[in-house]
Amino acid sequence: MESLSLPVLNPLLASGSNLFRNQHSRMTSSMVSSLKSPIGGTSLSTVRRFGVGVVRMQAVDEDIDLKQMRDIAAAKKRWDGLLREGKVKLLTPREAGYAISLSNKPLLDVRPSSERNKAWIKGSTWVPIFDNDDNLDAGTLSKKVTSFAMGGWWSGAPTLSFNRLFLSKVEEKFPKDSELIVACQKGLRSLAACELLYNAGYENLFWVQGGLESAQDEDLVTEGVQPLKLAGIGGFSEFLGWTDQQRAQAAKEGWGYRLVYTARLFGVVLAADALFVGAQQLGHYIQELRGH
Repeated sequence: MESLSLPVLNPLLASGSNLFRNQHSRMTSSMVSSLKSPIGGTSLSTVRRFGVGVVRMQAVDEDIDLKQMRDIAAAKKRWDGLLREGKVKLLTPREAGYAISLSNKPLLDVRPSSERNKAWIKGSTWVPIFDNDDNLDAGTLSKKVTSFAMGGWWSGAPTLSFNRLFLSKVEEKFPKDSELIVACQKGLRSLAACELLYNAGYENLFWVQGGLESAQDEDLVTEGVQPLKLAGIGGFSEFLGWTDQQRAQAAKEGWGYRLVYTARLFGVVLAADALFVGAQQLGHYIQELRGH
């Protein structure tokens, strides 16, 4: 399950890595074309070996992408089967709110800490199935840099890793016959969690369709520093208020809400202009020093 969930649950990183591979392929292709006429002692046989190596690298990348697509399709098929066969029951956010308030059913929040810390359901239990990867090894740092460069700076999407203690932590808190409502921000990670829990022996599972992000203000009792709908956004797009969730919020809040982000946008423009003017003046100053 872990291997099947990873490519599904971090789509931004997956798309970012594909973009990186495409750029890398174009770069290597141009390098091969520039080496077709041997220069600086580079032999034609060396160029051919280099070209073969590039072809092999591209073939490996294509195999990885194909495997990810197959894993995604297989996972989706299994999850659809769980819902279709009634092994996991479906609830809307409003129905989940009724079940919590009227029947005292527990809600299991499987979101990462970056989302949980912003907003959560009052009385919910938090056990992330994926959480922020805070390791500092070379592999993790490489993923973080790639994710940031390929859009993480804009979306604020963190680098996540599978929580190997997920099942054991849930089993510590809930017996197997518990009626568990499982939820995440958008509804995808919670489906993966439902599959893990069902295979572990939990048979009274309820999945919140669309995730907590689709809940209306009156559906659930929430706590935290932000509205529940905004818990899954971040990065520069959140700072400027350019996400769909913030636009929907602005439609409710009115002009006061919009003015905050308009002021931020003007501040960014003024800061960028000041940096540009400062760089020009610094360049002129350096030229004058060289002239003397």
